Amino acid sequence: METNQIRQVIAEGKAVLGIELGSTRIKAVLIGTDHAPVAQGSYDWENRYEDGVWTYHLEDVWAGIQESYRKLAGEVQEKYGVALTKLGAIGFSAMMHGYMAFDKAGNLLAPFRTWRNTMTEQAAKELTELFHFNIPQRWSIAHLYQAMLNGEGHVKDIDHLTTLAGYVHWRLTGKKVLGVGEASGMFPIDSGTGLYDSGMMAQFDALAAEKGYSWKLKDLLPGVLQAGEAAGRLTPEGAKRLDPTGTLESGIPLCPPEGDAGTGMAATNSVAARTGNISAGTSVFAMVVLEKALSKVYPEIDMVTTPTGKPVAMVHCNNCTSDINAWAELLRGFAAAIGAPCSMPKALDTMFYAALEGDADCGGLLSYNYFSGEPITGLEEGRPLFVRMPDAKFSFANFARAQLFSAVATLKLGMDILLEQEQVKIDSLLGHGGFFKATGVGQKLMAAAMSTPVSVMETAGEGGPWGMALLAAYMVRREQGEALEDYLSGKVFAGNKGQQVAPDSADMEGFAKFIKAYTAGLAAEKAAVKAMR
Repeated sequence: METNQIRQVIAEGKAVLGIELGSTRIKAVLIGTDHAPVAQGSYDWENRYEDGVWTYHLEDVWAGIQESYRKLAGEVQEKYGVALTKLGAIGFSAMMHGYMAFDKAGNLLAPFRTWRNTMTEQAAKELTELFHFNIPQRWSIAHLYQAMLNGEGHVKDIDHLTTLAGYVHWRLTGKKVLGVGEASGMFPIDSGTGLYDSGMMAQFDALAAEKGYSWKLKDLLPGVLQAGEAAGRLTPEGAKRLDPTGTLESGIPLCPPEGDAGTGMAATNSVAARTGNISAGTSVFAMVVLEKALSKVYPEIDMVTTPTGKPVAMVHCNNCTSDINAWAELLRGFAAAIGAPCSMPKALDTMFYAALEGDADCGGLLSYNYFSGEPITGLEEGRPLFVRMPDAKFSFANFARAQLFSAVATLKLGMDILLEQEQVKIDSLLGHGGFFKATGVGQKLMAAAMSTPVSVMETAGEGGPWGMALLAAYMVRREQGEALEDYLSGKVFAGNKGQQVAPDSADMEGFAKFIKAYTAGLAAEKAAVKAMR
């Protein structure tokens, strides 16, 4: 769209806003009627580790949302000469799972426990056995049950349980609802009804009653909505909370809040059966839309849904690029010390491109990127670890390649279950997130690790907030009966499948050697967790 057209779309209130609260950045994206981004704003933040809990403070949530919106509105004014006063629709998304419990007065009863916490092993195990359905440690229901097992006093006072995306949406609209994809990371969804599984809810209520709790789970959990359904409107208080200047009008429709998994599916056009996507940033997860149910329960595989309720197998790993970032920062420090300072993006690009020059198997170097625990490999806590044999080929290129292979190694272990044991068919696998920013590098190495072609679209850098804006646009622009996959394929991507890279045989052989050594070396990582306190 040309500048004058964009200006008119914004002035007429037809532009659509998506905001996503990621692990390290809150980002807002405004799209025009052609679904292309026209303005952006962002805010960097970090989780806190307090009293053994990975958390964010609620004041940081709103400071970040307001700042990212302020920057976006400022860009609109600067580029198009109009004030942002009204919008066609808004959508909010955030990192999935976690635990946010509120009382009747709306007070947070315990510090927000994010997806990154691995403190619910007992609860997750017991619920998985009870439901015959895998309940990962980071799911909201696992956190609730663990709090019950721990005898935490606040549990009896819970009136409302939600996720970060649900919390933001509730405060802006007054509606306690979630999109089905986000809800599926709180409690199992019945694919037949698109709602929480009623049988499992009854089983959980029986557990709660045995422990003396009078509430029913259905009264605590948010309502479940499909993509395209109306999810409330921006209240006057919500408008002022989003835009403290008072310029933004209330009454704007909001779509169901989704998780970063659902927005990743939308942003990569991966909502139809046999499609999949890999989101690789602070954490890494692969989502594969299934044709049929898996043959059995796997603790390494989460069953969630698309934003319209289709079953999805999810392989989630808590750790991906954090250790790469940490090493890049160390290298920046060295560069500055020798009088050759460089930016963080340059340091990261240098590492990524150097990885292509390393030996296929990383020359015998091993790296474990575990900042936090990793359930797939049986670790409740993490200790970033770099290790090598004395005769290993210790070069910068091999070091860089080991960091990148480490970032995807745990994902490989989980994906092998789907691809080898369950024989799941994937027509397309699309990558997005920071791991894919250096053109061709992350994509090439991911293809080798997954033994599957990987595509990256030009829009991959837009990521979750753009995907959230697409879901908001779908709500207000779709035709009667138009499915989400048809809307995305026909009106957003129009046949764009991205640039595909097939796995290279030498890279695949190298990764196979690396992952064999990596798996054997996990004993060293576990020893480090035990010894370093």
